[in-house]
Amino acid sequence: MEECQLPLIDLRGLGSRDERERAACAAAICRASSEWGFFQVVNHGINPGLVRKMRSEQSRLFRLPFDDKVEVMVEFAAAMAELAGTLAGVLVENLGHSRGDFEDICQESSCFLRLNRYPACPTSPEVFGLVPHTDSDFLTILSQDEVGGLQLMKDSRWVAVKPNQDALIVNIGDLFQAWSNDIYKSVEHKVMANAKMERYSIAYFLCPSYETSIGSCREPSKYRKFTFGEYRSQIQEQVKKYGYKIGLPSFRL
Repeated sequence: MEECQLPLIDLRGLGSRDERERAACAAAICRASSEWGFFQVVNHGINPGLVRKMRSEQSRLFRLPFDDKVEVMVEFAAAMAELAGTLAGVLVENLGHSRGDFEDICQESSCFLRLNRYPACPTSPEVFGLVPHTDSDFLTILSQDEVGGLQLMKDSRWVAVKPNQDALIVNIGDLFQAWSNDIYKSVEHKVMANAKMERYSIAYFLCPSYETSIGSCREPSKYRKFTFGEYRSQIQEQVKKYGYKIGLPSFRL
């Protein structure tokens, strides 16, 4: 399996006093979102101590009562929400829209944090920890351990993502692909189970309310308008009927 190095973007550029540095950083985010649908970020503003705490304690957190783990999860979710808003703002402004308008769409109450545990699977080297899929949100931010297992579709073939403990992974979801009229790409990805080690990751999903209408930001639109609730409902029906998600192609004009 070929191993890839995702585009690595230093987000310090977004806070630079130099307009050229800010523009270059924003351009790198948008280019990676269009060409890869995935990228990594460093110097992202989330306290490294908080990231390490979540990673080191995650296995213990899985075994704790909810009340014992909620405090660190709330703190981490708030930090991820701020980062997600910053990245979404860059992507929205790149297409000539106001990040303020987008902030009204995705409230913290409609987004969520998920802790994932993938048990080791010594019986077979080809067991899915997570089946091939795209994310049904605007964007996802992932903090993962050093075990690896994440793979994505690039140039019509699966490539393995090399773990980077100093970076967070960002990927574009279906809603951003529809909203951007296919400028940003929601890329199929999967997780393969490790034969010897369990894998942990933490994912933050930037989602709108179920009533939010999703329409393309440019004409002619490649997708019909739909609400997030309608999209989720259709996906659930597809999984029940076919055993897998079809997603955006169902809404293409």
